[in-house]
Order: sequence, then C-alpha cells, then structure tokens
Amino acid sequence: MATPLFAIEGLHVATADENPVEILRGVDLVIGAGEVHALMGPNGSGKSTLASTLLGSPEYQVTAGRILFKGDDITDWPTDVRAKAGMFLAFQYPQEIQGVSVLNFLRQALSARKGLDLSMLELRLAIMEWMGRLDMDPSFADRYLNEGFSGGEKKRNEILQMAILEPEVAILDETDSGLDIDALRVVAKGVREVQSSRPDLGILAITHYQRLLEELEPDVVHVLVDGRVVESGGPELAKRLEAEGYDAWR
Repeated sequence: MATPLFAIEGLHVATADENPVEILRGVDLVIGAGEVHALMGPNGSGKSTLASTLLGSPEYQVTAGRILFKGDDITDWPTDVRAKAGMFLAFQYPQEIQGVSVLNFLRQALSARKGLDLSMLELRLAIMEWMGRLDMDPSFADRYLNEGFSGGEKKRNEILQMAILEPEVAILDETDSGLDIDALRVVAKGVREVQSSRPDLGILAITHYQRLLEELEPDVVHVLVDGRVVESGGPELAKRLEAEGYDAWR
C-alpha cells in the first residue's frame, strides 16, 4: 500500500497553557496526492485549532496521536521546517506586514522554501503570469503585504503565494470567510488554476459553507463535531449538512 501524502492519526490537541483544555479528541484523516478534502463543522468544533496545529502553532500542544507528511512523523517539527518541506496554510485572517512588498515577501519565502534566489525581475515575471491567471491587478506586487487589501484581495494573495511556492499539501483555513459570492468564485477558480498546474497537490479546505464546496468539488467531505471526525463521505454529505445542519451528529 502506497504511503499517503498526508495523514492525521488519533490526534488529541489541547491549549498550551497552565490549565490545558482539550479541543481535539482523536482526529483521523488521510489525504492522497491530488485529492481535495473538505472539513466542515460548527463553531467551536475545533476546525481552526486543527489548522493551527497542522502548521505547528505554539498556542496548542499535541497530547496524543501524530501528523504524518509523506510518511515522516512531523508532529514535533517547527513551522518553518514544515513550510520548507512543502506544507502551506492559507489563513482565515491573513496578516498585514508593513514595509514589505508582496514581491519581496514572495522572494524571501521562495528562498526559504526552495533555496532559489531569483532576481526581482525573474520573480516579477513569474508573479505577473500568475496574477493574470488569478485576475489580480499587477500593481499588487509592489504594495505592502495585505495592507489596505479587501478581504477578497487578501485571499487571492494567499492563492498567489500557494501558486509561487508550489507546496505539496495546502490547508485552506476558512478561505471563504467574509467573501461575497463573486470573490469566492475568483478564489475557488484560483485554487483550481493552481491544481491544474500541480495535479498531485493535496488540499484540505476547512469551511463552514456548502457554497465553497460547490466551487471546489471535493473528493471527500469530513464532518468535525466536538473535536472528532464523526463522518466522512462524498460531496453529497455537504448537501446533507446544508439541509439538516449539525444536530444529527451532536
């Protein structure tokens, strides 16, 4: 049996403070190369905790279980090592970074990820091609990262980063949060554009809403309730959630 691209095995996670509170209570999930998985759950179910834990946030501690990336146990790997290995997180609320342009940020990130020291001209050419595919204004390359960006612009910028950094697995943490339907379609189209260039990319899309899944068309949908994956199935599971809500699984 082939080693899966990404796997979460019996993951228990608590807050990393003096009085730990357990949030995830045994999460199991396997993503193969080229697969799109969606994770849905109500507020407080542990979705954002899972996203933060997968990227090594110090706010949470893994108390049991493990995270595997291409067969390696990365549970204790620091965030920068995970990112360099090929993991990517698109944040629900991307941070503004004053004084650092999108172009400079991507140059530094690409150097850290792949050891490539591209000239500004080489990088600008690569970015311009992707900006065209993502319907982004070319002037964004010289603006400070996320400063004054609309919600949709911030999310598109995250997809641009994903395109340029070429990760092997991408975790999209409520990428649809705060977007109107037009912006959502642009972001989902961007994700599909990246997929078309990287067919082996594995994606975990964490979301509240069926509407993102209508655009992304996931292979597998998981339902997270009270810190556990209580059911997994095909896209029809998302439609059932839309119709019935989460009460059936509580």
